[in-house]
Amino acid sequence: MVSGRFKRFCPGVAIALLIVATGACGPASDENIELSIATFGDFGYDSLLSEYESTHPGIKIETRVAEFEAHHKSAATQLAAGRGAADILAIEEQYMPQFRQSTDKFVDLSTLGAADLRSRWPQWKWEQGLANGGKVVLGLGTDMGSLAMCFRKDYFAQAGLPTDRDVVSRLWPTWEDYAKIADQYSSRLPASKFVDSAGGVYTAILNQSPENYFSAADDSFIADKNTALRRAFTIAAEIGAKGQTARVTPFTQPWNVAIKQGGFATIACPAWMLTQVKEAGGQENAGKWDVAAVPGGGGNNGGSFLTVPAQGAHQKEAYELAKWLTDPTQEVRVFTESNILPSEPAAYRSPEVLGKVDAYFSGAPIGRIYAASADNLKPNYRGLKDGAVRPAFGTALGRVESGKQSVDAAWDQAVTEARASAS
Repeated sequence: MVSGRFKRFCPGVAIALLIVATGACGPASDENIELSIATFGDFGYDSLLSEYESTHPGIKIETRVAEFEAHHKSAATQLAAGRGAADILAIEEQYMPQFRQSTDKFVDLSTLGAADLRSRWPQWKWEQGLANGGKVVLGLGTDMGSLAMCFRKDYFAQAGLPTDRDVVSRLWPTWEDYAKIADQYSSRLPASKFVDSAGGVYTAILNQSPENYFSAADDSFIADKNTALRRAFTIAAEIGAKGQTARVTPFTQPWNVAIKQGGFATIACPAWMLTQVKEAGGQENAGKWDVAAVPGGGGNNGGSFLTVPAQGAHQKEAYELAKWLTDPTQEVRVFTESNILPSEPAAYRSPEVLGKVDAYFSGAPIGRIYAASADNLKPNYRGLKDGAVRPAFGTALGRVESGKQSVDAAWDQAVTEARASAS
């Protein structure tokens, strides 16, 4: 949670923070062990890392936080050079296929006992963290981005639509139904936009498909014949062509302004996005938003893994910290404090998660909503060149939204450009 997924985002330049604390148990050596952990955006780890230091005297933890794309590009450079990488490196799911090709640059976590943790995660999440045909444990799963639909209940009321979240959920069992509601909304409130962007709709639909641009079987290019891909593009593009989108890219300044000023009525939102909506909307918009089920059920928009680069000097200690951070107990705390949904069923089905409500979103039972979405989630294959081909389709949707191209012409151009990028 921007290609593929709307990212948890930390704008601006990369920042570094050194946390130092002492406590009651840890390494027997009198020397401090300095560990570093590199993430993108806010993983909700600040209080956890302070606690870990306090209970592990001699451990000092440096956190490196960078913007999403810069983080992964820097990681690739550092791994290739054999120096400069953090002891623990977070990798988002869409980048896992790329880094999976360089397993020699990482510690096989099964050699440190990770195989014993297999039961923590659903099969799809565990398998995303494997490499070499499942022989190598590359990373331990952190969060996931199961989807819901955030909506402005005040705008729905003005449009004569239901405002009860459960009733709203039943309005759109499919994305085709969602498009029909967009038509109703626009006919009744023509000056208001129904959704932030065609790209957001496209991504949400696409993330419910088992394959996107590449075949899960052999990573071959299938964008030109994947009917699920074409369906996602057509539904999103037609909403854009009708002028029902605010034409704002998530996490940009115009997107923030649109939220604050009430520029659109719905947005497909993984749990981690709730924080961004709150921050952008400000207190004056508290209680205007609510959360309903997403059309189609399930769908995943994000999720990461903690890996241990082989160049690190303290691999065992790094693994122990990664294992602790991804333990269900810590994952529950991350959600209750930061709305970052655990990928482990024992965590997201816990009473603490299921019982969480959010006053900003009209008291929505967000724990229950996102847990239900997580139970319906199916894996979404990302090809090795997903990042290279995905922008062609986002740009094509932009051309449709701006009236520069028809839906069919935009699709044909996107497929041609994507095929060239995949070759």
